[in-house]
Amino acid sequence: MNKKDKIVIRAGTLTAEAHLSDTETARAIGSILPITGTVALWGDEIYFSIPLELGLAADARDLVEAGDIGYWPDGKSFCIFFGKTPISRGNEIRAASKVNVFGRVLGDPASFKTVVDGQAITVSVLDT
Repeated sequence: MNKKDKIVIRAGTLTAEAHLSDTETARAIGSILPITGTVALWGDEIYFSIPLELGLAADARDLVEAGDIGYWPDGKSFCIFFGKTPISRGNEIRAASKVNVFGRVLGDPASFKTVVDGQAITVSVLDT
């Protein structure tokens, strides 16, 4: 993992690092950093609009894992999954529709439970 593969997410008192995958979606999002948005919560998912329009990746999916970071083409949004959503069944984590998973939170995804709806959120390249 090199420096440009890591990002930092800040919202309220939360600062979390994440790793970007080697995918077209990750490269596209990395190219527009830093980005700032307003948190919207949907269950234990954070999402916010970003100025990027991408289609579904070949491996897009609606079942994700806690800690996954995805791009939601339907909403042109950056998504952070840290638990169940309103349409999850059992212990699964289900997105509203398919997302391009392009990264993963480093550390405990449950730390995102401190983020509140309407809060400012910033994603930038990790300075090391």
